[in-house]
Amino acid sequence: MEEGLKKTIDGGTGRLHNRGMQYRRFPRIEDAEISTLGLGCMRLPVKGGDPGAVDESALDSMLVAAAEAGVTYLDTAYPYHKGLGEAALGAALKRTGLARRFTLATKSPVWLIKDRGDWERYLDEQLARLGTDHLEFYLFHALSHERWKTVKEFGGLEAFERFRRDGRIGHIGFSFHDSYRGFKEIIDDYPEWDLCQIQYNYMDRDFQAGEAGLAYAAEHEIGVVVMEPLRGGALANPPPAVRAVFNQYEKPRLPSEWALRFAMDRQEVVTVLSGMGSVKEIWENAGVAESARPNYLTQKEKAVYDEARKVFKSKEKVPCTTCGYCRPCPNGVQIQETFAFYNTAAMYDRKEDQSAFYASQVKAGGGADRCTHCGVCVKKCPQGIQIPERLKEAHAYLS
Repeated sequence: MEEGLKKTIDGGTGRLHNRGMQYRRFPRIEDAEISTLGLGCMRLPVKGGDPGAVDESALDSMLVAAAEAGVTYLDTAYPYHKGLGEAALGAALKRTGLARRFTLATKSPVWLIKDRGDWERYLDEQLARLGTDHLEFYLFHALSHERWKTVKEFGGLEAFERFRRDGRIGHIGFSFHDSYRGFKEIIDDYPEWDLCQIQYNYMDRDFQAGEAGLAYAAEHEIGVVVMEPLRGGALANPPPAVRAVFNQYEKPRLPSEWALRFAMDRQEVVTVLSGMGSVKEIWENAGVAESARPNYLTQKEKAVYDEARKVFKSKEKVPCTTCGYCRPCPNGVQIQETFAFYNTAAMYDRKEDQSAFYASQVKAGGGADRCTHCGVCVKKCPQGIQIPERLKEAHAYLS
């Protein structure tokens, strides 16, 4: 298929026509030029709504379109698509002959690590799934303060450095879901990070690592990969009141374009991952990436984002900034996670999936039903939130 792709694109010269795609570099990796738009492989097309049944034909078409559009970065992970996502992607790259067109990144399942030998066992399994003997980027998946302890306890950094020396991986990074304090801790503890991956969009400027994390990573010359620029699709399908804000702008744009442009405007960002699930979405998002430049947003455009944010925030249930100061709860309640589920459900009309996530948290022993109203968290909260009362409220709403 690759030969056909070459002929389609450039008459068989072997050079990939990128249709104006923009490319950026990681501060510490001089020889790696990455497309501003990356393909996040957590939401690949599936059959019958089953996340484990990836549609091979549709995926092949997506990879061809991504190559034509100039996308060079593919991001996947061990658990995606019920643990079958890596194998599906590897098989598709082999079928299409496009493996050389893309830079692969995947992530080690930190939560599954029980002894020092597990790091290598999972890496070798992931290499086999993806049909390669080398990964350019290998990340610790979804690090938090607690999972960082696992990495250090079981020698994760030493293992990754060994994998880099023997050529199985090229560069070391981490994806992140926790407070800014946790993000800063992880960066401070290891001076050789090549990249980090954080959630960032026009609604999550002060959520988790947020804008402070972007700046801190840049200060340490660590390249930033942005995930969830559309917040799981919520920003691509906003409520009518938010669409009305965008429609007041002089130039018509889809809500998804507004969201992507916001993330791509930051010069600290190397690539923005979009969990695209169709050829149509690839071309739409590639069109944005072709014209988006760092520091290009005007004051008028920034005012539009601020207004859209106000509309969303008006539906927020709890003013939690996920700072993490309430941790640890003596009864094991995952306070900031509970409030995040509650706010997301209310602000983005996603009660069904957020309730399911919360149910999993309750099952694991971190639900608000364990709150004893001891008040320890209230004394620590910089926002002055009456946490026990709000936890009770969140539990009732999500249950």
